Amino acid sequence: MSGPLPSSVLFCCDHNSVRSPMAEGITKKFYGSDTYVQSVGVRNDREVDGFSVAVCDEIGVEIDRHQTRSFDEMEEWGDDLSGFDLIIAMSPASLRRAQELTRYYHLDVEYWPVLDPTGLGETREAKLAAYRQTRDQIVERLIGRFGPPMQGREP
Repeated sequence: MSGPLPSSVLFCCDHNSVRSPMAEGITKKFYGSDTYVQSVGVRNDREVDGFSVAVCDEIGVEIDRHQTRSFDEMEEWGDDLSGFDLIIAMSPASLRRAQELTRYYHLDVEYWPVLDPTGLGETREAKLAAYRQTRDQIVERLIGRFGPPMQGREP
């Protein structure tokens, strides 16, 4: 399913520390500021993951200042889910939570099953390889859904 980038996208995963911050950062890098992009987790019990920061740095995406937040915190801070055009869930738990919270809205929720690299690999290099695989899955999904990055194009 390919189409233009909506005016606002919310990425979600379990902790908002690995997959959804990567997706948020990569989307902003690829498609600029024409689209409002945020990310959220079912829970907010971790900081942004250092391996995520490292593999995003490799492709020029900076996520080290990302502030993790949960669905509940997002609502407390006044970000209403109905303000998003599209929610992209990257884990089964975040898909269930997004569907539960949007059942009264006409809002598109897509499920992108993306590898959770936490806990994979014994060595630093093996861990980085797993996180690169996750990053690359997100890149492939973004390009497949919204087209090639807009770098170098006129707005």
